[in-house]
Amino acid sequence: MPPTALRMMRAIPEKNFEALKLRSLASGGESLGFELQDWSRNTLGIFINEFYGQTECNMTVSGCSSLYPLKPGAIGRAAPGHRVAIIDADGNEKPYGQTGMIAVATPNPVMFLGYWNNEQATQDKFIGNWLVTGDTGSIDDDGYITFVGRDDDVITSAGYRIGPGPIEDCLTAHPSVQLAAVVGQPDEARTEIVKAYVVLRDGCVPNEKLIEELKGWVKERLSKHEYPREIEFLSDLPKTNTGKIIRRLLRDSN
Repeated sequence: MPPTALRMMRAIPEKNFEALKLRSLASGGESLGFELQDWSRNTLGIFINEFYGQTECNMTVSGCSSLYPLKPGAIGRAAPGHRVAIIDADGNEKPYGQTGMIAVATPNPVMFLGYWNNEQATQDKFIGNWLVTGDTGSIDDDGYITFVGRDDDVITSAGYRIGPGPIEDCLTAHPSVQLAAVVGQPDEARTEIVKAYVVLRDGCVPNEKLIEELKGWVKERLSKHEYPREIEFLSDLPKTNTGKIIRRLLRDSN
């Protein structure tokens, strides 16, 4: 199930899930985050096995709670048969814990051959022997990978590089919020500010008091430079056919 569908399920009273006896649950397309995993463990009784990849090179990272423990906030480890690393713009592997580009080593049996009739785009997809996913993240010394965001989704604010995922995860943990999407909005002083688009749960009314409450909610749980300085309430968020939120459309509307 896509994370968006799981976040919508979180708005349903827990008693509706009491008869469920799930053996396994998997999700991909977006990062789940800590809050959604915590909800699944407490409400559904299982961990969500997150998986990561893209059309050009699919299912390269995965969580598998039956084989090894899942780390809160991490999307998993490199799936068997794949070598996944965090690299810089020159193709050098970055030290553990540092943020960089998520990349997959070649050759790889699930890797695409190239873009149809577009040799330049194919070349741009690689740095040396690495396929560059276009996503940023970090890896720890146990091999667990943390997803930060798409390169074009990362927000640069007052010198900080901020991924939207943790902020969205934090906002959707608020009892009034059903869905949230976070983008960067141009700002003269900070380059960008964090702006959140929020869909409220049924029965919740948007107002200035709730806006300030949501800002404080994020500020207390993450950090002061990550809280959304602007919040806009919407009735729904733009999504792909698979339920993935299209942040680009929200960013272009700023």
